[in-house]
Amino acid sequence: MNFQNTREFAQQLDAQDELFKYRNEFLFPSINGKNVIYFTGNSLGLQPKRTQAYVDEVMNDWAKLAVEGHFYADKPWWDYHERFAVPLSGIVGAKPSEITVMNTLTVNLHLMMVSFYQPTPKKYKIICEEKAFPSDQYMFQSQVKFHGYDPKDAIVEIKRREGEHNIRHEDIIAKIEEVGEELALVLIGGVNYYTGQVFDIKAITEAGHKTGAYVGWDLAHAAGNIELELHDWNVDFACWCSYKYMNSGPGNASGCFVHEKHHNDKELPRFAGWWGHNKERRFKMEPDFDPVHGADGWQISNLPILSLAPYLASVEMFAEVGMKKLIQKRNLLTAYLEFILHEIDREIDGTEFEIITPQNQEERACQLSVYLHGQGRSLFEYLMKNGVITDWREPNVIRLAPAPFYCSFEDMYEFGQILKAGISKP
Repeated sequence: MNFQNTREFAQQLDAQDELFKYRNEFLFPSINGKNVIYFTGNSLGLQPKRTQAYVDEVMNDWAKLAVEGHFYADKPWWDYHERFAVPLSGIVGAKPSEITVMNTLTVNLHLMMVSFYQPTPKKYKIICEEKAFPSDQYMFQSQVKFHGYDPKDAIVEIKRREGEHNIRHEDIIAKIEEVGEELALVLIGGVNYYTGQVFDIKAITEAGHKTGAYVGWDLAHAAGNIELELHDWNVDFACWCSYKYMNSGPGNASGCFVHEKHHNDKELPRFAGWWGHNKERRFKMEPDFDPVHGADGWQISNLPILSLAPYLASVEMFAEVGMKKLIQKRNLLTAYLEFILHEIDREIDGTEFEIITPQNQEERACQLSVYLHGQGRSLFEYLMKNGVITDWREPNVIRLAPAPFYCSFEDMYEFGQILKAGISKP
């Protein structure tokens, strides 16, 4: 498509956008009396308007039924989480039995490592990407120390080549093959939080399995953002937060995937709790743990229903639209944003924007990370004061995530004009 840097062209794209109506399903902050241009859905998604009704339903049931709400609410609390299995399986490419919702992201990754990180003196190393999200780094360090290993030896980071911003796929495969029989676990972020690089989950999973290692994925920036086929790709496990692209609210519950090939493995260790116990016998308070078949068997405690309510509102919206349509808009919207950035860069002398996110559409999703050569944090602050909510990362990078549910093509044009004014100001 031949893009144009004009408001009329952007409005034309919005008029042709099948998903444009969903913009009105969300609540926007306002600055200077206008709705903001919101680029931080990769950190916290906007609140869907329908969320309030889902939360009010739980509050009303609690008021009217108290403890009986567990069984007699319109959406009984004791099986509330089961309503996520079908819509989430469509989002991440799984069977419903492979999906559960519980806890928060890093907690769930720790719980998955109980099952899937079983180091031995000869097979104890973990492969992750360089500059993994800090929470993952802390988790790896604490896990290997817990098992008696030195993080400097047990944790193997796949590094970027000198002068490059992204990790080459062939370097990931080569490192997996190099570590070989010493490799116990591959655990990588499906989309790198800093650069927005999308990794080849299928190929990396295959490579890890060839060494006899388990392969899991942190999908914090991937779920609800990229095409996933976790079951068909034979991924062992995956976890994701729900508050970024899936708009469930700050710090909300995490989703988990456990491949069905592990569901009948009685030898696989796990930390147990009563909500993972045989559902039909749960309230008999039996002393011996008998896990629910499927991913629900990894649950520990009963679920925080008030947290799940906003998440349910969002996943049902995803089910209405489907990932295929979201990805189609995502690709066009991100490409238009990239065009706008290059246009502004071309129009202003002495300015250089370096987009460090891969240019190849197969290696990127909803985020462009932009290195602002010759600019400082004052430009970021100007954007914020003028109605653009974006994200600053040291040393000089802004992350822009045009979420297809609520960002418009006119937003991309207007952002370009504000950016241009911010650079040109005295």
